[in-house]
Amino acid sequence: MSFVKELIIKAPIIFLGFYACIAFILLYIAFILFERRIKAKEEKYKLSRHKHNPVLKPALHKEWEAVGTFNPAAIKDDEGFVHLLYRAVGADGLSRIGHTKSRDGLRFDTRSPYPVFVSAPTRQPKDKDGKDGPKEYNPNIYTSGGGWGGCEDPRAVVIDGRVYMTYTAFEGWDSVRIGLTSISMEDMKKNRWNWKKPRLISSPSQVNKNWVLFPEKINGKIAVLHSVSPKVKIDYLDEMYSDDSGHIKSTPPSGGRPEYWDNWVRGAGPPPVKTDIGWLLLYHAMDKADPNKYKLGAMILDAKDPTRVLYRSHEPILEPDMPYENDWKPGVIYASGALIIGDDLVVYYGGGDKYICVAKTPLKELLDWIVAYGKI
Repeated sequence: MSFVKELIIKAPIIFLGFYACIAFILLYIAFILFERRIKAKEEKYKLSRHKHNPVLKPALHKEWEAVGTFNPAAIKDDEGFVHLLYRAVGADGLSRIGHTKSRDGLRFDTRSPYPVFVSAPTRQPKDKDGKDGPKEYNPNIYTSGGGWGGCEDPRAVVIDGRVYMTYTAFEGWDSVRIGLTSISMEDMKKNRWNWKKPRLISSPSQVNKNWVLFPEKINGKIAVLHSVSPKVKIDYLDEMYSDDSGHIKSTPPSGGRPEYWDNWVRGAGPPPVKTDIGWLLLYHAMDKADPNKYKLGAMILDAKDPTRVLYRSHEPILEPDMPYENDWKPGVIYASGALIIGDDLVVYYGGGDKYICVAKTPLKELLDWIVAYGKI
């Protein structure tokens, strides 16, 4: 009887302990599942698009930029204004450089009434088979962003008070070279477009695109990053403007990481951005399993030896998912400018080879994510 009486007395405690154990187990399972969801979410990281994208569209009433305004270089002046030097394609198929600026880097309400830099073809372009192309613009044949020739896809940096701009000098598929010019910051601020005579720094026998300058000298020299795959390659120039001799020899991008999204690397995006953990380099790549999309990734280069990759994003940080990124040429985001504004990394890119768009993210969050999940 005493046993039964004791059991009756302790029964509530026993049952309470049992249910407490069950509740603990269920809470533990829920915690594990929640942690896995959080981890899965953290493993993916995307830039946030500006809600008013596109920030610049073609101006139909201006012939020189009626077809496309895209792929902008971005620099910030000493007064805090953001300047974009953008590729403009006209009704004649030629690519020229236009200019716009903004106080906050997001709203671009005015733009140049005329091109601020022009580099027109000097001869009749040839097609990809090496044959003479048509004597007039034919967008069905010349598909370099829909252009017939001229200066394409500028990138810009500020070094010692001058704005240095690289661009693709396109004169048909047998002449795709890298041009380099510069202008003083004061002239740019006052809309005096006194560009230094351009120099072609790539070999005339090679097709080259997507070369970028570092925004500061390295060991006293101008650093030119001209390849990101299969290795990062950098050449150093003692003299920015001597003549057209001494071309940098490079090779087109090739390869990628077979098991990742970037198994087909296309080239560098904006010029490298200096951070506390190294140089942040954004780059474009494609997935052979998803071959119709240009995507944007990120890597961290060693501060002392920028040919050494420390971390590399295992997922793209921006993909062409929006209608304005698929309007004229589907599946294209092409980032060519990036600035640190406040605590944010602000990226300027072309959408669909037609519009200028903006995306941003807190810089520290992006760097922490790359370090935590980056795969070399």
